[in-house]
Amino acid sequence: MNWAGLVSFLVNVLAVVVCLTLHELSHGLAAYALGDPTAKDQGRLSLNPLRHIDLIGFVCMLVAGVGWARPVPVDLRYFNHPKRDMAITALAGPVSNLLTAVLAIGIGSLLYHLGLLGGTVLFCVFGVLCNLAVLSAGLGLFNLIPIPPMDGSRVLFAFLPDRLYYTVMRYERYIMLALLLLLFFGVFSGPLNTAIQWVLSLLCRLTGLPGELLYLGANFVYFVF
Repeated sequence: MNWAGLVSFLVNVLAVVVCLTLHELSHGLAAYALGDPTAKDQGRLSLNPLRHIDLIGFVCMLVAGVGWARPVPVDLRYFNHPKRDMAITALAGPVSNLLTAVLAIGIGSLLYHLGLLGGTVLFCVFGVLCNLAVLSAGLGLFNLIPIPPMDGSRVLFAFLPDRLYYTVMRYERYIMLALLLLLFFGVFSGPLNTAIQWVLSLLCRLTGLPGELLYLGANFVYFVF
């Protein structure tokens, strides 16, 4: 039996579940804090992954590294400042992912500096943290792309005139199809990978974790098994 492949798959599943759950939960919490109870009323303010995971998007995330969860419902009518509050709600998701990356690398760095990576169990924990950091940074930065329906577009469009804003929102599904084509042809792959590597390198420098150790940890199963 290919134990390395199985463990690698399970670690990836865990990282995807954590990233997508925190992302959508953060959207819901931000909207609720700004006066919109829709997500709360539909039971989306929960750490239960089953309330957030979309099966097809989950599989795509595992297979292709690009996927999605069930969007948290938001009702603009509850917001005092619809465009601004929508931008804040949208930004909460990517921010939660980037903070998760910071926390994961920070804990990993602590394990490294305390000299606790010699044992198999703690090195596996370190590997999970590294996988979580890499995936969280990738998901957070990917969602900051300013093209609908990505979260970054909500932030950018907050600066548009109202008429233009609602016109763009009306054609969002067609813009999403164009985005999928761009993703298929790898238009964003180079810039996105560069941004991810830059962010991870910055976090490694800030925490004192050697960058090469981060990527070693992300592939830990091939060194343990």
